[in-house]
Amino acid sequence: MAKLTPACIPLLIAALCGATLPVAANNQLPDIGTAGVVALPIEQEVRYGDAFMRFARASLPIIEDPVLDQYLSDLGQRLLANADGVRFPFSFFLINDPSINAAAFLGGRVKVHTGLFLYAETESELASVLAHEITHVTQRHIARYLEAQASSSAMTLAGIVGSIALAVINPTAGVAALQTTLGLSMQSAINYTRDNEFEADRLGMKTLYDAGFDPMGMANFFQKLAAEYRYASKPPEMLLTHPLPETRISEARARAASYGVRNKTPSLDFLMAKARIQVRYGKEGAAGMLTYFDARLAKGDYGLKDAALYGKALALVQLKRYDEADGIMKALAERHPEDLFVLDTQTDIDLAKGRHQQAIARLQSFQRRMPDNEVVVINLANALLESGQARQSVALLDPYVRANSENNLAWGLLSDAYRKLGRMTDLHLVRAETLALRGDYQASIDEMVVARGTTNDKMTLARIEARISELEKAQKELETLKR
Repeated sequence: MAKLTPACIPLLIAALCGATLPVAANNQLPDIGTAGVVALPIEQEVRYGDAFMRFARASLPIIEDPVLDQYLSDLGQRLLANADGVRFPFSFFLINDPSINAAAFLGGRVKVHTGLFLYAETESELASVLAHEITHVTQRHIARYLEAQASSSAMTLAGIVGSIALAVINPTAGVAALQTTLGLSMQSAINYTRDNEFEADRLGMKTLYDAGFDPMGMANFFQKLAAEYRYASKPPEMLLTHPLPETRISEARARAASYGVRNKTPSLDFLMAKARIQVRYGKEGAAGMLTYFDARLAKGDYGLKDAALYGKALALVQLKRYDEADGIMKALAERHPEDLFVLDTQTDIDLAKGRHQQAIARLQSFQRRMPDNEVVVINLANALLESGQARQSVALLDPYVRANSENNLAWGLLSDAYRKLGRMTDLHLVRAETLALRGDYQASIDEMVVARGTTNDKMTLARIEARISELEKAQKELETLKR
C-alpha cells in the first residue's frame, strides 16, 4: 500500500465523496440523497459541519466582508432552491487564498477561495463550481464513504471525520491522522475521485441549468482550466482535488449542449464582487488597481462599465482620495439605487468624510425595506457606533446576533458597543461567544467565569451557568474529533 504524502492529500479528500451511480441519458437523475444514513444521520452530519466551521475559523483566513458574504450566500441559495436533496441549511464562506479552488464538507459547509472569483470570467462559471460542490453535500457523498469505512474499520466515526476536517483545513498537518485512520492507496484515491467527479458534474449541471445559469459555464470553465495548466509543473489546487481528464471535459460539453446554450447578460453584482476582491484582497495594491481600472475603462472592455467604475472608486477609497470616489459613487447610486455594493461603499465614504448622519439616514431607509439584511445591519450598527450612538447600535445588534449566531462581524461590533458603554458583564459574555465560534471553548468558559464575577443578577447568573454547561459539553464533543 502506497504511503500517503502531502501531495496526495487533496486527492484523498476529494475521494471521500463516494462512487458513481448511474444517470439516465435524458437528464432524469436518481434520488440517492438518503444513502449513508446508517453511518451518519442527518443530525450528526450537521453537528460535524458545525465543528468543522469552528476549526476553520481558528485556522483559515476567512474574509469577513458583509457585501461579499451576502453575494456568495445569495448565489448559493439560488442554486440550492433548484437542487434536489437539500436537508439542512448551507453556509458559504470566502477564504483569502489566490489559489483556484472550492471545497464542500459535511453539514453544507462550502469554502470558496478568492482565486476562484478572480479566475471565473462569468457568473455561470462561478456558479458551476458551487453547484458541483453543493452536489457533493446533497447527495451525501462523504456520508456514503463513511458508511463503508465504518463497516470495515475499527476507527470511530468521529475519529475519521476529525481527520478529514483537519486535512481539509491543513493538508500537511492532516497527513499523519489520515494515514492512521484511512490507509488508502494513492491509486485508489485517484480512481475514486474521478468516478465521484463525473457524478457531481452531472447532477451539478442540472442544478446550474434549473437555477437559470448557462450550463456551458461548467464546460467552459473546465476547458479553460485544463488548457491553461496542461503542462504546468505545479497545477492549481482545484486540479488536484478535481482532476480533469479529457473524457470529463467532453462529457460536460456534450451534456451542456443537450440542455441548450443560455445567453445571459453579464451580472453586475458578480463583476462588482470580482472588482472588490481585486482591490481589497489582491496583491497589486490600490495604486496598481487604479491604473488597471483606468486602462480597462479607456479600452471599454470590462463587461459592464459600472463594475469598472466601482472598482476604480474602491481603489480611490483605499488611497484616501475620497472626493474623487464620492463623485463616482453618487453617479452609480443614481443608476443602481438598490445595489448593496454601492450602499456599502457610499457608507465608507460618508464615515470617512464625517457625514455620519447622512450615512445613518440612508441605511435606515434601507433597513425599513430589508430589516434583516447583513449588509444593512452591519453598516448601520457600525455607523451608529462611530457617531457615538452605542446604545442604538446594541439595540440593533442584540436581536441580530440571536438570529445569526455565526456572524463574527456582528459579535465584534456588539463587543465594541458594550465596551464603550462600560457594560462589562455583557462584554465578557460576547467575548465568550466569539471564542466559542473558533472552537476555543476553554477560553470561552474562562470569559463566562469572569462575567459571572461581575454581576449579582440571579437571572443573569443562571443564564451563565447554563451556558457554561453547554460549552463544556461542546468542548468534549470537539475533543473527540481531534483524537
